[in-house]
Order: sequence, then C-alpha cells, then structure tokens
Amino acid sequence: MPPAFEQQPNEWASFRSPVAAVSLNENTVTMTVRPQGEGAPALVIFDPPGFVDVEGAVTTAGEGADGVGLVLVPAGKRLQAKVSGKVGADARVVRFTRRVDDPSLLAGYALKVALEQAGIKVGGEVKAGHGKGPVLARHVSEPLSSLLYAVGKNSDNFYAEMIFKTLGGETKRRPARHADAAETVKSWLEKVGAFEAGMVVKNGSGLFDANRATASSMTTVLRAVYKDPALQTEFVAQLAVGGADGTLKKRFTAERARRNVRAKTGTLEDAIALSGYVLGPDGKGPIAFSVLMNGTAGHAAQARAAIDKLVLMLARRSWPR
Repeated sequence: MPPAFEQQPNEWASFRSPVAAVSLNENTVTMTVRPQGEGAPALVIFDPPGFVDVEGAVTTAGEGADGVGLVLVPAGKRLQAKVSGKVGADARVVRFTRRVDDPSLLAGYALKVALEQAGIKVGGEVKAGHGKGPVLARHVSEPLSSLLYAVGKNSDNFYAEMIFKTLGGETKRRPARHADAAETVKSWLEKVGAFEAGMVVKNGSGLFDANRATASSMTTVLRAVYKDPALQTEFVAQLAVGGADGTLKKRFTAERARRNVRAKTGTLEDAIALSGYVLGPDGKGPIAFSVLMNGTAGHAAQARAAIDKLVLMLARRSWPR
C-alpha cells in the first residue's frame, strides 16, 4: 500500500487501489449484476474471476426496482463479497468497481481460472512464489510516454503510484520501494532547483497528506521540463487539454483558452490544484503556472472558478485579439 493510503482503511473505492509488481485490472474487482426473470436470482459476476467468494444473492424484481448492496470483507489473501438487494427486470446491468485489499494473488487466481477454462487441470492452492523460478514468458509494457496519458489526462492514481514506485526500482536496481522512488524524485528536484524547504515527497499520486509542495516549486519543475528537449514533447502531450480531453474537457472552453491550456488537475477533500502551461502563438513561449489552494472543503466549485478565471486571464494575455 502506498504511503498515507492507510489513512482510509475502510474506503474500498477504486481511486485508492494498492500497487504490486504483478497487477491486474488496476488491482480492482468489478461486480456485474445482470437481471434474470422477475423473481429469480440475478446473475452476479466478479472480474477478474476466482478472487472473490460471494455470499448472499440479488433478486430480480419488477421494473424500476433499484437497491443492490455490496460489502467487501478481507478473507485471508482473497475477498468475500456480501451481496444483497434487488435489481429491476428492466435494468441492463448494474456495476460496482472496488479495490482489493491485498493484490498479491489477484493475477494468480485469474490465471488459474483461465487455465481451467482452457481445459488445463490446476491442482492445489494459489500461492505467492519465491521469485527464483525460470522465466517462461516476458511482456514489455507500452512506452512511458503512453502510460503517462492515464496520469496527466485522467488523474489515474494507480498509474501514478505504479510509475512512481518503478522509478525507485529502476534507479536502485533492486525490488521497487516507495522510499527509493521518493529519494530519486527528491534528487531530481534538487538538481533543477525545485526542492524547497518544507517540501515532502512520499507517494506518487499526491493522495491524502503524504506530500508537501509549493506553487513556485511546481512552476520551476514546469520550466525545467519544457526547456529539456528530451522531456518537453512527451510531457506536454500527456497533460489534459483545455476544452478537449481528460479532466479539462469541460473547462477552458473559451476561444482563447481552448486547446491552449495544458495542465494537470489535483483534487483532495480540502485542497484543489491546477498546474501546467498556457501555450502561446508560434514564436512565443508558454506561460508556466501553478495554483495550489487549501481549505477548499465545501467550496470546491468556487475554488475551481477562481482558478479558471486566473488561467483565462493568462490565455487572453497570450492571445490578444
């Protein structure tokens, strides 16, 4: 579990799924409920398969019925799902996606089911290996530039944590640890002059209260990356595009901001942030900006409106009529 994720141990939402060297389905399980004939038990399916033991049932009721319940309970290395309630006969499907508590065997159970479905008998229990077996197959991931799209455009915490932890493993040449990743990031921040007094780096997603940063440090990072030919193109491309995609699809739709604002959003219960660039016309460099707001609980809409107003002012400055 990434640092600080333990602050919400009873939160099963997929946004805080754990990370592991072998991960499947972003270390989440999805329950799909399909109605059958009225009065009959609904079909309850979990994906990936094999990892969840189901207790209880969901009943197919009359049209318009709604109220499916799902409670997940750790059961050793697996999960037990307690399901209940009713689903309308007219409903297509009802889906819930939840994180797993321990992902170490998630892929193993899914592999066991896949082998059995292929007609291969599998005996014994699924267990974690010792790591000393022969390599039977090797899979190379997509390039980092592609993986970053999930982080920059969609704020995917799982991808952020996996990439962050991998940094530690790649630089230290040993099994990945969050502490090694934090050390690697801190060293780079110091190299570009962006590590300021009071800054803290512990996890890769920024969830909970693990990290501390300043707006000036963020703009220093943005300037350093933009000036580095090896980083600029891929980094800017993975950011959300104002009025076009990702978390900014419905923001910055005004003419001079649309597609000219490239930024990463940040949202916590009591903090909101936006950092990125306002691109300028050909021959004019971008404006790097960072806005970090604390104390926004209950005022998220107003905070975003204030940030958007400020960034729109920068866009109008870059693109005068």
